[in-house]
Order: sequence, then C-alpha cells, then structure tokens
Amino acid sequence: MPTSKKSERRKHPGYGAKAGMSPGTMVFIGERHVEQARIDIIQYDTAVLKEMRDASPEQCRDCCKAPGVTWINVSGIHNIGLIEAMGKHFDLHPLTLEDIVNTAQRPKVEEFPNYVYAVMKMITFDEGANRLETEHVSLILGDNYVISFLEDEGDVFDPVRERIRNAGGRIRSLKADFLAYALMDAAVDNYFLALERIGDRIEDMDDRILGHPQPGDIREVHRLKQEILSFRKAVWPLREEVGTLEKSEADLIRKETRVFLRDLYDHIIQVIDMVETFRDILGGIHDTYLSSVSNRMNEIMKVLTIISTIFIPMTFIAGVYGMNFKHMPELKWPFGYYLIWGVMITVALSLVSFFKRRKWF
Repeated sequence: MPTSKKSERRKHPGYGAKAGMSPGTMVFIGERHVEQARIDIIQYDTAVLKEMRDASPEQCRDCCKAPGVTWINVSGIHNIGLIEAMGKHFDLHPLTLEDIVNTAQRPKVEEFPNYVYAVMKMITFDEGANRLETEHVSLILGDNYVISFLEDEGDVFDPVRERIRNAGGRIRSLKADFLAYALMDAAVDNYFLALERIGDRIEDMDDRILGHPQPGDIREVHRLKQEILSFRKAVWPLREEVGTLEKSEADLIRKETRVFLRDLYDHIIQVIDMVETFRDILGGIHDTYLSSVSNRMNEIMKVLTIISTIFIPMTFIAGVYGMNFKHMPELKWPFGYYLIWGVMITVALSLVSFFKRRKWF
C-alpha cells in the first residue's frame, strides 16, 4: 500500500521532538536535503580574492582573522555536530544555534554583543514540479565576516558570488554588512521571479475557468492559495526584520549600508503588495469557478426542464388513450391515430414558440 504524503511528512522531526527539552537544545527540525554538509569560504578585499571548498570550522575561524571580508557558506544544517563547532568557534549563543537548525523558525533579527543574527526564507520556483520551494536561511553578521546557513547546496546567491569574483559594483570595497545586505537582496529579488511564475499560473487558470472549467481546476486553485499563504508567512515578518536592521544602532551595520536596507525594505513592500493582490485574485477565481459551475448546472437544468415541459402534455394525451376502457369512441375513428399525433405535435410546437417568445432558450 503506497505511503501517503501526510505519513511521509511525519517521518521528519517536528516540534514534538523538542518537547521537554531546555531552551537552547539543538534539534534539527525539517527535511534533510543533502547527505554531507559542506562549508565554502570566499575571502576578499579590493585587491585579493580567495576561495576555499570543503573547509573545516577551524579553517573558518583562521580565515576570519585575515584582513578583508570573509563569507562562510554552510550547506546542510542537519549536521548538529558541525553547527555546534561553528557556534563554538564564533561564540554563538545557544538560542541562535537552536534557531539555525529549526527550519520552521519565522523570519526575525536578533542583536548580540558580537554579531547580528537574521533569519529569512529563500523561495524559488521549481519548474519541473511546477511549485514553490521554500528553504530556511540563517545569516550571522560579524565584524568582518558573514556566515550563511542553508538547508541545501543550491541557492540564489550565485549573482553575489559573480559580483565578488568580477569585482562588480561596490561589494569588494565595502564591509561585511554590505555583503549581508547583498545576500538578503538576492533572496528578495528571487521573490519577484517566483511571483511572476505564480502570476502566469493564475492568469492561465483564470482564462481556463472563464472558458470551460474542469473538476480538477478547484484543486489547482486551492494549491495556489496554499502557496500564496506560505509566501505571505515568509514575507510579512521579513518587512519587520529589515525595518529593524535599518533602524538598528548596532555598530556592525554602518551608515552607508542603511540606505541600501531602506531600498530593500521598499522591495519587500512591493512583494507584499503582489502577494496580497494574488491572494485577492485567487479568492475571486474561486468564486468565479463556483459561479461558472452553478451557471452551467442551471443551464443544464433549464434544458431538461424545457424538454420535460414539452413532453408532459404529450405524455398526458398518450396516457389517456392508453387506458383500456371499452367505450372510447376515438379508438374507432379511421384517422384517430394521425389526429392524435397532430394534436401532440401542435401542442409541442406551441410550447416551443411560447418559450422562444419568453426568451427562455
């Protein structure tokens, strides 16, 4: 017997795994996406660029001692031992480590004496599966480093990597806070791409439902509503998070970066507007589908009612002359059969003419 999706989801650790544990206890909550966790390092300044793959936590700590900016990307947060080692080397609070491995954590920002911790969701559109994919992203901003924690190896940060490698823009000349902004901006830019794909699906669905609704369309509408709801849960807290970063008095966030954070805040507002618009449109499509199905049923019932109404008098006449009484004078008429047919046809045509004058069909 095939396993249901609901039972498959239950195989993955949930909040119940943390019941009774003390705050700060690390328990991975989510679905494991990669077999082996990996650490990649990019170290740069205006003149030097170094990259390192499959690094160790000790190498990460040593790289942060060098001048310039160090970007440490950790792929695979299911490895509790690796996350603990990173937390030890960078003096991360136990509550921060707990939130890093909790993929259900809502977007937020927290300030600590030696770093700023930010959580957000990376949303992409899977063309093969034709659906949204959401990934938990944690960012640690230190004095001269940024650590990004991802569930999987794939991400939307390749444009940022290319700008660093090609010395494009101002990223090589600014500090770690600008790198953290650039990573958040790359994730938000990808929100627009995902919303465009959802918008195309909504437009196709709207045209199909207005033209010829199918029984499977209502399931697709509900699926789109669930995706928009998930999008909304990821974006609404992010607005507050970026607004807090912009107004933060932490020394790790410099004045020149706050301008870019303000622009990022505007982008998030645009995303929220699009999400709310799509949410309203889907509600309208749902109502349109129900109205279309109801109107279609009404048309069918109207046709059946008209046909029944036409045949009712004909059935009555046929029923009368189908009775087995002995003394029925019309039964002996030579042309009685043809006369009855003429009466029934005349009645049917009269009813059809009456319905047309009333514009009932």
